[in-house]
Amino acid sequence: MEIILKYFPDLTEEQHKQFAALYALYTDWNSKINVISRKDIENLYEHHVLHSLGIAKVIQFRPGTSIMDLGTGGGFPGIPLAILFPEVKFHLVDSIGKKVRVATEVANAIGLKNVTFRHARAEEEKQTFDFVVSRAVMPLADLIKIIKKNISSKQQNALPNGLICLKGGELEHETMPFKHKTVIHSLSDNFEEEFFKTKKVVYVPI
Repeated sequence: MEIILKYFPDLTEEQHKQFAALYALYTDWNSKINVISRKDIENLYEHHVLHSLGIAKVIQFRPGTSIMDLGTGGGFPGIPLAILFPEVKFHLVDSIGKKVRVATEVANAIGLKNVTFRHARAEEEKQTFDFVVSRAVMPLADLIKIIKKNISSKQQNALPNGLICLKGGELEHETMPFKHKTVIHSLSDNFEEEFFKTKKVVYVPI
């Protein structure tokens, strides 16, 4: 939990409590339904929670913004972002029912009021949102093809509506078709831990 406070020192008491509760909840659920690799659970705050919050280093969502987290798995990046931005609406979607169940139970346990969930494939979700966020679920081109229909035309943030995803490694090839408009932000600029050396936030306006 210290690592969260190191980079986000201005949390409210409520946010502090919600972040602090995540470890016990995920450890418990993970023993029943594997959503985080067993050996990675002790790195929950660095590898999953802080990584998710890397998106907040690229954009501060305005109150009333709506966001879909596609391929949320056990709730990343959606749940950490929903804690950080309580005035923003998050819709977490995954095609694997038991993962959606874990994310739902965790959100309920910490009293998150700004999240909804859906067990569905991305193609089935017809609602529109200001942004779609995602953590490396598929290649960029495939993702953009699927979520184009979900991006609202009404703008209300400093960045135009679009896709924001967390990716690692070499992205030149993947971002090539969108090169003229893609923004790639290195998380090593914000977080000093070794884990973030190769981690990026990729933003594509749509």
